[in-house]
Amino acid sequence: MFITADELKNNLSKYLMFAADEDIIITKNGKSIAKLTSIAEDKVSAIDSLLGILPVNASIEEARDERLKKHERTD
Repeated sequence: MFITADELKNNLSKYLMFAADEDIIITKNGKSIAKLTSIAEDKVSAIDSLLGILPVNASIEEARDERLKKHERTD
């Protein structure tokens, strides 16, 4: 379900109930900005989607450094 940020703001309790059964995509100015989902969502599928992003033998420090490099300022 897609709703606007204003619609969410005006009817929060209604959409919190809906989120128990389906994902709700919140839009602002026609662009998706957030997703409201159930806390009971299958977390395993979320983790599985991340597999393959880092090499199997990458350490925590290497993963952190790689992530931080993407946000470094170069000026």
